[in-house]
Amino acid sequence: MPCESPMAVSDSLTKIISKSTVFPATQSTLPDLKLSASDLPMLSCHYIQKGNLFLRPPIVISDLLFLLREGLSRVLTHFPPLAGRLITDANGYVYITCNDAGVQFLHANATHISVTDIVSPLHVPDSVKGFFAFDRMVSHDGHFNPLLAVQVTELHDGVFIGFSVNHAVVDGTSLWNFINTFAEVCRGVKLITKQPCFTRESVLISPAVLKVPADGLKVTFDEFAPLCERVFSFTRESILKLKDRTNNRKKINSYGEINAAEVMGKQSNDPIKLSDDKVTALIGNWIRNAVVTKAEPVPEISSFQSLCALLWRGVTRARKFPDSKTTTFRMAVNCRHRLEPKLETLYFGNAIQSIPTYASAGDVLSHDLRWCAEQLNKNVLSHDDTMVRRSVYNWEQDPRCFPLGNFDGAMLTMGSSPRFPMFDNDFGWGKPVAVRSGRANKFDGKISAFPGREGGGSVDLEVVLSPETMAELELDPEFMQYVSVQCC
Repeated sequence: MPCESPMAVSDSLTKIISKSTVFPATQSTLPDLKLSASDLPMLSCHYIQKGNLFLRPPIVISDLLFLLREGLSRVLTHFPPLAGRLITDANGYVYITCNDAGVQFLHANATHISVTDIVSPLHVPDSVKGFFAFDRMVSHDGHFNPLLAVQVTELHDGVFIGFSVNHAVVDGTSLWNFINTFAEVCRGVKLITKQPCFTRESVLISPAVLKVPADGLKVTFDEFAPLCERVFSFTRESILKLKDRTNNRKKINSYGEINAAEVMGKQSNDPIKLSDDKVTALIGNWIRNAVVTKAEPVPEISSFQSLCALLWRGVTRARKFPDSKTTTFRMAVNCRHRLEPKLETLYFGNAIQSIPTYASAGDVLSHDLRWCAEQLNKNVLSHDDTMVRRSVYNWEQDPRCFPLGNFDGAMLTMGSSPRFPMFDNDFGWGKPVAVRSGRANKFDGKISAFPGREGGGSVDLEVVLSPETMAELELDPEFMQYVSVQCC
């Protein structure tokens, strides 16, 4: 099915009813917070735009808006940086000043759109982009704009709460902790369960200065290129099946055992037959070698790495590259637990680095799924304290913004995480029915991973591709056999 034209359903059909500024309920005592070597590269990225779709609450809209506005004021006392602004000092260092300048709160109307209109189409409708404020705003603009906007959009039979947050101030871990806490406060929780940590004492706090051009910063990709967006859903059962396939490719398992049945099965289907005596001798040799060499335990490939490898292969096929073309799969990794000493789990700010894995199109498609997953697995496992520090050091030699985009047509960039608690946001009338994102930071090859609504290890992949590549991917039998029929 072809993607809709970008103008088929205009986000302008969302009407802004009101805008206001919400201030923290109590005055902040936090000092200015210096942006880190993980924060500063995000200054040229769009504000993050993520939100939740809910069924209609059992209260009138005026009461709902009051509940959310009051809850927002209270939760900002626990997250004072979000109510601040960016400042740059005389030496070029950028800080968040926790000056209680406030956040933007918007009420919008799109009652011609139903919940089904959002979740049922095969491709994400363009109308979703109207559910977020600060469209195409880059994070450097936080010097003279709020660092957070919350837009509450009335729908025909539901409501969408969209968050637009400065990417130089938060990563996904920090953002979803804020949203979860916001929901807690709205439910009347007096003592929040996950207090953020605002310490700025780690290797990420760098003496390097990022030089900003006189005309400011811009995103590094084409914001107006035609794109197609779809949420592919994978059930727990489908992902377990995929993981089993990825982890059972080798005849010798992690304990040095041989699957003789598999060997015999392959032999029975082999057009070049060996005699029974030769097969027995072959298995005997394998057994002796396994005992003598006592092979190293084979690392288990995770469900998520299996899924990434499946997508890497599918998109590479869809893009129809020559075998020699180098492809790149980038994964954003959380560095909080990789550093020594470790950062607090709820460290507030960016603590992520991007890990690229390279392979030729020929290698990606000629090897099996496990080989692709192993390339990703090796890079993720090796990204330890030493590698995190090396990445910081390398950035300090040439401070620059993160080059986000698909520069050679052969890149995939995975962001977000199925581990983020995106469906834990109960503001008092039930959990959300879907997660959606806005226009921010999207280009051909941008992927975002969400937990599936049913939980239990299910995963949704929000995939953004050129329309031509998407059409090919949707016909790919290896990829599509694992996709749930229900796409949202």
